[in-house]
Amino acid sequence: MRHSRWIGVFAAALFGGIGIQAAVHGAEPDRPRTFSGSADVVVVEVPVQVLRDGEPVRGLTAADFEVWAGKQKLPVTGFEMLDLEAPAPPSDKGWKPAEPVAARRHFLLLFDLAFSSPRALAKGEEAARGLLDHLHPSDLVAVAAYSPSRGPELLLGFTTDRRQARAALDILGKPEMTARTGDPLRLVLESGNPFGFVDAEPKFVTAGKGGGGGAPDGSKAGDRKAAVAEAIAGGEPPHLPGIGDNIERADRTGREKAVTAMARAFEELAKTVGSLYGRKYVVFFSEGFDASIFSGTADMDEQNHQAVVSNAGAVWGIDSEKRFGNTKAASDLEGMLEEFRRADCVIQSVDTGGLREGAEPGAQWAGGKDSLFLLADSTGGDFYENYNDLSDAMDKMLRRTSVTYVLAVQPPDLAHDGAWHPIRVDLTAAARAAGKTRVVHRPGFYAPRPDGRTSPTEKILLAARDLSAGEETGVLRTSVLAAPFPGSTPTAAWVPVLVEVDGESLLAGVDGWSVPVEIYGYAFDAQGQARDYFSQTLGLDLLKTGAALKQNGLKFFGHLDLPPGDWSVRVLVRNAATGAAGLRTVSVHVPEPGPGSPVLLPAFFPEPPGRWLMVREARPEEGVEYPFLSGGTPYIPASLPRLSPGREAPVALVAYHLPPGEVQAEARLRTVEGRDAGEGHLRVLGREAGADGAERLSATFEPPAGLAPGEYTLLVTLTDGAGGARSSATAVSVGEVQPGGGR
Repeated sequence: MRHSRWIGVFAAALFGGIGIQAAVHGAEPDRPRTFSGSADVVVVEVPVQVLRDGEPVRGLTAADFEVWAGKQKLPVTGFEMLDLEAPAPPSDKGWKPAEPVAARRHFLLLFDLAFSSPRALAKGEEAARGLLDHLHPSDLVAVAAYSPSRGPELLLGFTTDRRQARAALDILGKPEMTARTGDPLRLVLESGNPFGFVDAEPKFVTAGKGGGGGAPDGSKAGDRKAAVAEAIAGGEPPHLPGIGDNIERADRTGREKAVTAMARAFEELAKTVGSLYGRKYVVFFSEGFDASIFSGTADMDEQNHQAVVSNAGAVWGIDSEKRFGNTKAASDLEGMLEEFRRADCVIQSVDTGGLREGAEPGAQWAGGKDSLFLLADSTGGDFYENYNDLSDAMDKMLRRTSVTYVLAVQPPDLAHDGAWHPIRVDLTAAARAAGKTRVVHRPGFYAPRPDGRTSPTEKILLAARDLSAGEETGVLRTSVLAAPFPGSTPTAAWVPVLVEVDGESLLAGVDGWSVPVEIYGYAFDAQGQARDYFSQTLGLDLLKTGAALKQNGLKFFGHLDLPPGDWSVRVLVRNAATGAAGLRTVSVHVPEPGPGSPVLLPAFFPEPPGRWLMVREARPEEGVEYPFLSGGTPYIPASLPRLSPGREAPVALVAYHLPPGEVQAEARLRTVEGRDAGEGHLRVLGREAGADGAERLSATFEPPAGLAPGEYTLLVTLTDGAGGARSSATAVSVGEVQPGGGR
């Protein structure tokens, strides 16, 4: 019976025909569009930090900044500030955070499995756990690992969920690291040991650790140098153990290839994270690599020896790469560093070899500390050496970056060619007069790519970051409805989530006969921890659905399983072909199970079947009755009901734990700013008890005449005979009456 209800509802929706509907499914965000989507207007957001004597400068305004593109001054069209040390301002927008995404710090914890021993990695993990406790709740954290065979591998996308970050640290170096969970955005890692692996020691691919100072062939380097010097002094060619030199060169060539491969992989990583607005901090846990590969040997005896050979004209004894470094490796390394600088990405190098206690001689590359220092210093970061508590060591950096200004500029006549455009941010003369200051900002930006597409990893990072941040953005017009119902277990509610996507905005810029659509839904608690999710990838054939999509739109039916508490349900819809996306956030309160105070769910406005192109999630629901019933007849509610002033619309009210007897109902409307917009007429027609313990009231609602078109919040209050009252809120859209009943 349960399955026949589900099939009946969706069969009617899919095959009942599509009616006329030209309504907008969601309000356009008031935030300027960025070029990460497919908007016509390109707005570049520039995070800026201003320091004076090493401390952040507060109290600046948009008038204190100047933004230059070459010799052209760009007007500042938007301005926001985030001060992590200031009290959070109150917000009347539910779960929508006050912090702008571009102003939030992004920390990528990157662990080097190529040049690190298991013992050093374990110490790095310990240091990373301590760092997590010191980060601000709004900071976004991702976890990745680098190995020669797999390159940089994302274990966890950018999130505020510290629990998931610790879970990602737990699987570093273990077989679980290469296993894939069902979450495509790497935001929810399974707890415990869901893969059935037994505990195992971490296994790593290490790139040739240095020995105790001897030559690879067993001879002493000092003996060979002495032989060369003696032969040169005698005027005769030296007689050397050539096989040992060949082995040494082969060993160095292997190290050069390892460093070059890492540099190229990190360059791609920098390009990927560069698409994220906001300052990025790569906390790189490593023992470092052989710095002599790109800079030449730092051994003074070897340098003197090579100089003697060169001055004597004994070219057969000169090893130019050993003396000066490999120019190709140096070029690759500089290209990587330049890409990190362009991405507004700072590398904070952590010497995990220094974090070990009782390190074995020769366990770290010669010059490993030099290479870690170079990575940090070349990108404006710090090198942390011999710190057993990384969090304390980084406190100064965290305090220094606690204030961020976000300047929005609109470059004119920007070609969509993916080209790099440098910019410069200065303070005005009046702002500089207060004292010597340092302005830190991204050095430029890449124009949108011609095809508007992103790499798979870039797409994951962008989607995970946006969902974790919870800031409503995007050019796709979407709306979301979510409400809790009794689940198949007493510990979790079954929360259906209905997502409506405006067809016109979904099809904008589409070139072809199919549209790949990605839908992600996640539930976050008050601490920013992700509990449950759903995801779906759809391929829409425009030859069959194009007309219906453009005239109406897409409606998706998913669900979440959530325990009691307050939740932020965030849904991201993305056109994978054009990159256009839209994110919406709704608040859901899941009450404690069992008898208790009355609970009133949001008002549900039934829609006739056939109005949307309907799609249901692939994940099955077990032991759950279809919840949307009126008089025993199933219906599909609107995510954003479209109402007309002075015209009645049917509405269904669902309540739990209502006492017997007559109830009174009233409804008021509020603007999105929270102002009262008047009382509507709510009329209760009937009441029935459901098998799931719910009381279902059929009613009608009529918005007050003369109400201005726009989005409103509908507040419904039920009052029983004993004086107990319960209220709920629902987002609605009110428009003008047009001939034929349309809007």
